[in-house]
This record gives sequence, structure tokens and C-alpha cells, in this order.
Amino acid sequence: MKNIYLTYIAATCAVVIAGGAATCKAQTLVTQKSLSTEAALIVAQGALDKCHADGYRVSLTILDNSGLVKLQVRGDGTGPHTLEHSRRKAYTALTFKRASGETAKAWAAATTPPPVIEGTVGAQGGVPIKAGSEFIGAVGVSGAPGGEKDEACAVAGIAKIADLLK
Repeated sequence: MKNIYLTYIAATCAVVIAGGAATCKAQTLVTQKSLSTEAALIVAQGALDKCHADGYRVSLTILDNSGLVKLQVRGDGTGPHTLEHSRRKAYTALTFKRASGETAKAWAAATTPPPVIEGTVGAQGGVPIKAGSEFIGAVGVSGAPGGEKDEACAVAGIAKIADLLK
């Protein structure tokens, strides 16, 4: 009886191990594009240059494709809220895969309340960063006198790495 029980356990273990090995062979590594630190710095400088040229003091946040902060800059002379607001704009753009201003318009036009997603905001100034069809991050700008001006700065920053995003 003991030998039958041990044989059963050994056979079960062999099936489990073989099944696990087959599963491992079926899986592959995920390859994805990501925003480098150097590219994030270029985007930030481009956005800041545009806003400074237009006379605006802003803060900005750049997020990676997982929604984590890659880079944040609190601009000289900006209000204390601008840094967090820029992060929320970027997070909204990344979450909904469109400019945060487009999301704000969609929420305003909806007949039902907008979804409650912690960290999102219905304000213009966040823009997703795409490499081809893949979303690799987002930039949010806050502090200019109007969200459309914040968004223009974000777009100008992304334009600085346009050749990398093709």
C-alpha cells in the first residue's frame, strides 16, 4: 500500500513539474519602450523654455509609462499648488490616454458623473507622450494663466524629442 501511495505522489509531482515547464516555455518577455531620463530632461527644458519665452512661471511633472514621477520641477516664483497640479494633469493624460483638457471636456459633456480616479483632475495642461502607438509617459504643466497655455508648453516640450518618438 505504501508503494502505491509513493508511486501516486511521484506521478502527481511529475505531471505538475512537466505542466509548469510547459507553461514557462509558453511565456515570453515583454518588450516595451520607455522614456529615458535624458529624453525627460529635454522635454522639461523645452516646456520650460516655451513658458518662459511667453512670460509664464510654471511647474511641471513628467511621468513614466507606469505613472511614476520621472522628473518634477517647481518653477521659480510659482504657487505651492502648481507642482502637485502638474502631476495630476500628467496622470490624467496618462490614465485616459489623451490630453487632460480633452478629458475635462468629456467629463463636462457627460450626462453621468465622471469616474472617481484618485490623482486625476479635469484641467487642461497634461499631454501623453507616445512612441509610435505606445504610451510611454506624460507631461503636465501648471502655472500659466490658463490651461491652454500650460498645454502649449507641454506640447512644445514633447516636440523637442519628436524624432525619438517615431
